[in-house]
Amino acid sequence: MGKPVCVVIGIGPKNGRAFASRFAREGYAVALLSRSTDYSSGLAEELGGRAYACDVTDPEAIRSAFAQVRDDLGDVDVLLYNAGSGQFGTFDDVPDEGYEIGWQINVRGFLQSTREVVGPMRERGSGAIIVTGATASLRGKPFTAAFASAKAAQRSLAQSFARQLGPEGIHVALVIVDGGIGIDEQTDDEGTLRPSDIAETVYHLAMQPKSAWSFEVDVRPFKENW
Repeated sequence: MGKPVCVVIGIGPKNGRAFASRFAREGYAVALLSRSTDYSSGLAEELGGRAYACDVTDPEAIRSAFAQVRDDLGDVDVLLYNAGSGQFGTFDDVPDEGYEIGWQINVRGFLQSTREVVGPMRERGSGAIIVTGATASLRGKPFTAAFASAKAAQRSLAQSFARQLGPEGIHVALVIVDGGIGIDEQTDDEGTLRPSDIAETVYHLAMQPKSAWSFEVDVRPFKENW
Protein backbone atom coordinates (compact mmCIF):
# COMPACT_ATOMS: atom_id res chain seq x y z
CA MET A 1 0.00 0.00 0.00
CA GLY A 2 1.41 3.39 -1.01
CA LYS A 3 1.59 6.59 0.96
CA PRO A 4 -1.57 8.62 1.55
CA VAL A 5 -1.76 11.55 -0.84
CA CYS A 6 -2.14 15.22 0.06
CA VAL A 7 -2.70 17.83 -2.65
CA VAL A 8 -1.91 21.44 -1.80
CA ILE A 9 -3.22 24.01 -4.27
CA GLY A 10 -1.55 27.41 -4.01
CA ILE A 11 2.16 27.14 -3.23
CA GLY A 12 4.32 29.94 -1.92
CA PRO A 13 6.84 30.55 0.87
CA LYS A 14 4.13 31.00 3.50
CA ASN A 15 1.05 28.78 3.93
CA GLY A 16 1.63 26.61 0.88
CA ARG A 17 5.10 25.65 2.02
CA ALA A 18 4.03 25.12 5.61
CA PHE A 19 1.03 22.95 4.71
CA ALA A 20 3.03 20.74 2.37
CA SER A 21 5.87 20.39 4.87
CA ARG A 22 3.52 19.43 7.69
CA PHE A 23 1.85 16.62 5.75
CA ALA A 24 5.11 15.40 4.22
CA ARG A 25 6.49 15.10 7.76
CA GLU A 26 3.61 12.75 8.56
CA GLY A 27 4.41 10.45 5.67
CA TYR A 28 2.09 11.84 2.99
CA ALA A 29 3.04 11.99 -0.64
CA VAL A 30 2.54 15.67 -1.38
CA ALA A 31 1.44 17.06 -4.73
CA LEU A 32 2.08 20.79 -5.08
CA LEU A 33 -0.19 22.57 -7.54
CA SER A 34 0.41 26.17 -8.53
CA ARG A 35 0.18 28.36 -11.59
CA SER A 36 3.96 28.23 -12.02
CA THR A 37 6.42 25.62 -10.80
CA ASP A 38 9.26 28.12 -10.39
CA TYR A 39 8.98 27.95 -6.60
CA SER A 40 7.13 24.68 -6.08
CA SER A 41 9.61 22.50 -7.97
CA GLY A 42 12.36 23.28 -5.46
CA LEU A 43 10.03 22.66 -2.54
CA ALA A 44 8.85 19.39 -4.06
CA GLU A 45 12.43 18.19 -4.36
CA GLU A 46 13.08 19.17 -0.76
CA LEU A 47 10.01 17.30 0.50
CA GLY A 48 10.19 14.32 -1.81
CA GLY A 49 6.94 15.38 -3.45
CA ARG A 50 5.91 16.42 -6.94
CA ALA A 51 5.14 19.81 -8.45
CA TYR A 52 2.46 20.37 -11.08
CA ALA A 53 1.58 23.47 -13.05
CA CYS A 54 -2.10 24.28 -12.55
CA ASP A 55 -3.89 27.56 -13.21
CA VAL A 56 -7.10 27.21 -11.21
CA THR A 57 -8.84 29.75 -13.47
CA ASP A 58 -8.57 27.18 -16.28
CA PRO A 59 -10.90 24.16 -15.90
CA GLU A 60 -8.89 22.04 -18.31
CA ALA A 61 -5.68 22.76 -16.39
CA ILE A 62 -7.36 21.50 -13.20
CA ARG A 63 -8.53 18.30 -14.87
CA SER A 64 -5.12 17.69 -16.40
CA ALA A 65 -3.19 18.32 -13.18
CA PHE A 66 -5.36 15.98 -11.11
CA ALA A 67 -5.15 13.29 -13.76
CA GLN A 68 -1.37 13.50 -13.50
CA VAL A 69 -1.52 13.36 -9.71
CA ARG A 70 -3.67 10.21 -9.83
CA ASP A 71 -1.34 8.58 -12.35
CA ASP A 72 1.79 9.46 -10.36
CA LEU A 73 0.66 9.12 -6.75
CA GLY A 74 -2.82 7.60 -6.60
CA ASP A 75 -6.15 8.81 -5.27
CA VAL A 76 -6.19 11.91 -3.09
CA ASP A 77 -6.79 11.53 0.66
CA VAL A 78 -6.48 15.20 1.64
CA LEU A 79 -7.14 18.29 -0.48
CA LEU A 80 -5.91 21.63 0.87
CA TYR A 81 -7.33 24.45 -1.22
CA ASN A 82 -4.99 27.35 -0.48
CA ALA A 83 -5.53 29.37 -3.68
CA GLY A 84 -7.31 32.57 -2.78
CA SER A 85 -6.03 35.76 -4.34
CA GLY A 86 -8.16 38.66 -5.55
CA GLN A 87 -8.19 42.33 -6.44
CA PHE A 88 -8.68 45.04 -3.86
CA GLY A 89 -10.50 48.33 -4.22
CA THR A 90 -13.97 49.81 -3.94
CA PHE A 91 -16.71 48.64 -6.27
CA ASP A 92 -16.07 51.82 -8.30
CA ASP A 93 -12.41 50.91 -8.78
CA VAL A 94 -12.35 47.19 -9.48
CA PRO A 95 -13.25 46.33 -13.09
CA ASP A 96 -15.66 43.54 -13.94
CA GLU A 97 -12.72 41.29 -14.78
CA GLY A 98 -11.44 41.71 -11.22
CA TYR A 99 -14.66 40.32 -9.80
CA GLU A 100 -14.61 37.50 -12.32
CA ILE A 101 -11.03 36.42 -11.62
CA GLY A 102 -11.71 36.43 -7.87
CA TRP A 103 -14.71 34.17 -8.39
CA GLN A 104 -12.78 31.85 -10.70
CA ILE A 105 -9.96 31.39 -8.17
CA ASN A 106 -11.91 31.24 -4.93
CA VAL A 107 -15.13 29.54 -6.00
CA ARG A 108 -15.04 27.77 -9.34
CA GLY A 109 -11.50 26.47 -8.87
CA PHE A 110 -12.46 25.11 -5.46
CA LEU A 111 -15.60 23.50 -6.89
CA GLN A 112 -13.77 21.82 -9.74
CA SER A 113 -10.88 20.66 -7.55
CA THR A 114 -13.36 19.06 -5.16
CA ARG A 115 -15.04 17.26 -8.04
CA GLU A 116 -11.66 15.80 -9.00
CA VAL A 117 -11.03 14.18 -5.60
CA VAL A 118 -14.43 13.35 -4.16
CA GLY A 119 -15.20 10.15 -6.11
CA PRO A 120 -12.59 7.88 -4.48
CA MET A 121 -13.21 9.55 -1.10
CA ARG A 122 -16.85 8.54 -1.36
CA GLU A 123 -15.94 4.98 -2.30
CA ARG A 124 -13.79 4.51 0.79
CA GLY A 125 -15.95 6.68 3.07
CA SER A 126 -13.15 8.97 4.21
CA GLY A 127 -11.18 12.02 3.20
CA ALA A 128 -10.56 15.64 4.12
CA ILE A 129 -11.05 18.84 2.11
CA ILE A 130 -9.82 21.97 3.85
CA VAL A 131 -10.02 25.51 2.52
CA THR A 132 -7.94 28.53 3.49
CA GLY A 133 -10.53 31.24 4.09
CA ALA A 134 -10.36 34.85 5.20
CA THR A 135 -12.09 37.22 7.59
CA ALA A 136 -13.35 39.00 4.48
CA SER A 137 -15.78 36.10 4.01
CA LEU A 138 -17.63 37.35 7.12
CA ARG A 139 -17.61 41.09 6.51
CA GLY A 140 -17.38 43.27 3.47
CA LYS A 141 -15.47 46.53 3.65
CA PRO A 142 -15.32 49.19 0.96
CA PHE A 143 -11.82 48.21 -0.15
CA THR A 144 -12.64 44.47 -0.25
CA ALA A 145 -15.72 44.62 -2.47
CA ALA A 146 -14.39 42.04 -4.94
CA PHE A 147 -12.30 39.93 -2.57
CA ALA A 148 -14.90 39.71 0.21
CA SER A 149 -17.72 38.72 -2.11
CA ALA A 150 -15.58 35.93 -3.60
CA LYS A 151 -14.44 34.65 -0.20
CA ALA A 152 -18.01 34.77 1.13
CA ALA A 153 -19.14 32.66 -1.81
CA GLN A 154 -16.27 30.26 -1.18
CA ARG A 155 -17.32 29.92 2.48
CA SER A 156 -20.93 29.20 1.52
CA LEU A 157 -19.83 26.63 -1.04
CA ALA A 158 -17.60 24.94 1.53
CA GLN A 159 -20.50 24.79 3.96
CA SER A 160 -22.70 23.21 1.30
CA PHE A 161 -20.01 20.61 0.66
CA ALA A 162 -19.61 19.95 4.39
CA ARG A 163 -23.32 19.37 4.91
CA GLN A 164 -23.60 17.05 1.93
CA LEU A 165 -20.34 15.14 2.23
CA GLY A 166 -20.07 14.85 6.00
CA PRO A 167 -22.59 11.99 6.23
CA GLU A 168 -20.55 10.21 3.55
CA GLY A 169 -17.44 10.32 5.77
CA ILE A 170 -15.71 13.26 4.07
CA HIS A 171 -14.66 16.10 6.33
CA VAL A 172 -14.89 19.56 4.74
CA ALA A 173 -13.57 22.44 6.83
CA LEU A 174 -12.71 26.11 6.48
CA VAL A 175 -9.86 27.90 8.25
CA ILE A 176 -10.49 31.63 8.50
CA VAL A 177 -7.18 33.45 8.70
CA ASP A 178 -7.52 36.75 10.56
CA GLY A 179 -4.29 38.72 10.47
CA GLY A 180 -1.10 39.20 8.54
CA ILE A 181 0.91 36.09 7.63
CA GLY A 182 4.68 36.17 7.83
CA ILE A 183 7.47 33.83 6.85
CA ASP A 184 8.31 31.46 9.70
CA GLU A 185 11.93 32.40 10.27
CA GLN A 186 11.12 36.12 10.01
CA THR A 187 7.85 36.26 11.93
CA ASP A 188 7.25 38.20 15.13
CA ASP A 189 5.31 35.83 17.39
CA GLU A 190 3.29 38.67 18.86
CA GLY A 191 1.83 40.37 15.82
CA THR A 192 1.90 38.03 12.84
CA LEU A 193 0.63 34.56 12.10
CA ARG A 194 3.29 31.89 11.65
CA PRO A 195 2.53 29.65 8.67
CA SER A 196 3.81 26.59 10.53
CA ASP A 197 1.31 27.28 13.32
CA ILE A 198 -1.56 27.65 10.84
CA ALA A 199 -0.41 24.34 9.38
CA GLU A 200 -0.80 22.70 12.79
CA THR A 201 -4.46 23.73 12.84
CA VAL A 202 -4.96 22.47 9.28
CA TYR A 203 -3.36 19.13 10.08
CA HIS A 204 -5.45 18.80 13.23
CA LEU A 205 -8.63 19.39 11.21
CA ALA A 206 -7.64 16.71 8.72
CA MET A 207 -7.10 14.26 11.59
CA GLN A 208 -10.18 15.13 13.69
CA PRO A 209 -12.30 12.16 14.79
CA LYS A 210 -15.70 11.96 13.15
CA SER A 211 -17.60 12.33 16.42
CA ALA A 212 -16.35 15.91 16.87
CA TRP A 213 -15.68 17.51 13.49
CA SER A 214 -15.27 21.26 13.10
CA PHE A 215 -16.47 23.08 10.02
CA GLU A 216 -15.09 26.56 10.65
CA VAL A 217 -12.04 27.50 12.71
CA ASP A 218 -10.51 30.97 12.88
CA VAL A 219 -6.85 31.62 13.62
CA ARG A 220 -5.25 34.92 14.60
CA PRO A 221 -2.20 36.13 16.54
CA PHE A 222 -3.00 36.71 20.20
CA LYS A 223 -2.54 40.48 19.83
CA GLU A 224 -4.82 40.83 16.82
CA ASN A 225 -7.50 43.48 17.29
CA TRP A 226 -10.64 41.60 16.27
